[in-house]
Amino acid sequence: MKILELYSKEETKNLKMGLTVLSIILVIFFIILFSRDEISHQGGGSYYQIYARFNRTDGLLVGDAVRLAGMNIGRVVNARLDNSFKAILTLEINDKIKLPEDSSAAIVSSGIMGAKYIEIEPGGSEDMLAPGSEFSYTQDAMVIEELIERIISIGKAKRNNSKGENKQ
Repeated sequence: MKILELYSKEETKNLKMGLTVLSIILVIFFIILFSRDEISHQGGGSYYQIYARFNRTDGLLVGDAVRLAGMNIGRVVNARLDNSFKAILTLEINDKIKLPEDSSAAIVSSGIMGAKYIEIEPGGSEDMLAPGSEFSYTQDAMVIEELIERIISIGKAKRNNSKGENKQ
């Protein structure tokens, strides 16, 4: 350890601490990477297609995940516009997963700036969605910029109202 002798005790301590933290982060990363319990397309399973129609799909891309209860059950394989300028997404769902016909599909994101995906909320119907059918209920993507703008305008309005009340 002649390299460490070139540094002061404080520098050596900081270097060892940094390497320890880096090692812990790498171990956690690999544990998360290799311990995922998801249904994957590399598994060679078979899939069926379902369609979902949205007014806006901001940030959702072909190849993004389709999830049910936080588990990957498929992916978005195609996106196109219909004649009324709505987005029609083609979803591949694992054959092992049967969805009630009154299920809904929503575009959500994992965290504030996270990647978008489609979350399926299963319905209570006894009848299942047939391959090639379409979700009856969908919820469009929330645009973060618009949400922040609304929050700011509400805050400004409340501040202006409270200033007006204080003058009276």
